[in-house]
Amino acid sequence: MRHTVEEVRLKNGARGLLIDVPGATVMSMQFQFRAGSRYAKSKDIEEVAHIMEHMAFGANSRFKNEQQFEAEFTKNGAYHNAFTSDFSMVYEADCADFEWDRILDLQRVSICEPRFNEEALQAEKGNVRSELTNYLNDHVRILWPRMQQLMGEDVLTYRQALPTISNVTLADIREHHRRTHTTKNMRFVIAGRLKGRKSEITRQLEAFAVPEGERFEIPKDLITSANPTVIRRKDASNLTFGWSMNVSRELTDAELDAMHSLNHILTGTTNSRIFGAARQKGLAYSVGAYCGAGFYNSGWDISGQVNHDTAAELFDIIQREIRHVLDGKLSQAEIDAAKSFALGRYQMGAQTVSQISSFYTGRYFADDFIKKYDKVPEMIERVDLDCITKTAREFISENTWALAAVSSGDRQELVELSDKLVPLFEGA
Repeated sequence: MRHTVEEVRLKNGARGLLIDVPGATVMSMQFQFRAGSRYAKSKDIEEVAHIMEHMAFGANSRFKNEQQFEAEFTKNGAYHNAFTSDFSMVYEADCADFEWDRILDLQRVSICEPRFNEEALQAEKGNVRSELTNYLNDHVRILWPRMQQLMGEDVLTYRQALPTISNVTLADIREHHRRTHTTKNMRFVIAGRLKGRKSEITRQLEAFAVPEGERFEIPKDLITSANPTVIRRKDASNLTFGWSMNVSRELTDAELDAMHSLNHILTGTTNSRIFGAARQKGLAYSVGAYCGAGFYNSGWDISGQVNHDTAAELFDIIQREIRHVLDGKLSQAEIDAAKSFALGRYQMGAQTVSQISSFYTGRYFADDFIKKYDKVPEMIERVDLDCITKTAREFISENTWALAAVSSGDRQELVELSDKLVPLFEGA
């Protein structure tokens, strides 16, 4: 879908993107605050952000409770949600074009004029407790917070976060909202048919009655290597593993594109070098790779699930194929195929207003950077063997990594798997 993007900086200090999608019948809006769990005033109440997010669509200046607000918000089919991460709290809504102004106003009321009360607090404490307890049954979910801890990030695991729920008071909820929900700490992306509406949208956004505040800094952690670590679960019937590598800088967009292409070559399809080879031999049903850039560090992960009796053979394949990458042994045909796949996914990724909005939100909410949608094909085309090889080699040469797994087995199994990866780093 064709669209144009304009960044606006409001008098109240908020910043955001207005994305005009001519002819759209849907309006999509997202509001982000640096208000996630890392901004809790104390680790003792780490879940305050999560609980507050659950209370976001409850009682406010117009509605006595969540049920009344929900009935009004959704009466014409509109959708809303909110989510919390380590750093962010995001409020999102999609609605029919004909009621965009009503929904925007309701979003303003819920964000700016909540009426937090004890009854809702106790209910949402129970709901958050249930949610985190559910996560303890998901081996993939419990793996990654532990991996973050192992490598030096100041986060809690779900099991550690659970006891903090009971410590959260109504005063904590109000304090967290007051401190984090400020105009300078707010970013927004609104997408839809905006022609002739931008001035009214801007007027409504200027009416967000919260303090000016400040845009919070992102906390910086000291990232280090860690010994092989097993998160023991008696009910784990296989090995859910993650191998995470780090470089102490933010990758460029070109380097990220190169690594995305490499990950596709390694694990993207059933004819890929790692996942495809494993599937062909019946070794593992699931293996994936991910690369992402943070503010101070960038990470490259290879993860999956594998049965204990086939894990060693899978890790032999992983070690062999990463060695081939470091030696520059990728064919041009593989790189071209990965680029073609990326181009196809790019063209498929703008079929709806929400998809267009999502293209911009991740990066803009992170560091105010506006990605150039029409430049993506050109950036994909620039991916080459040299950039792939140099970037992968940097992850290895930095030698900051960890291997962890959820397993019912003993640690020695993971030590032996880790030993298969060690030669990659020797002499790097």
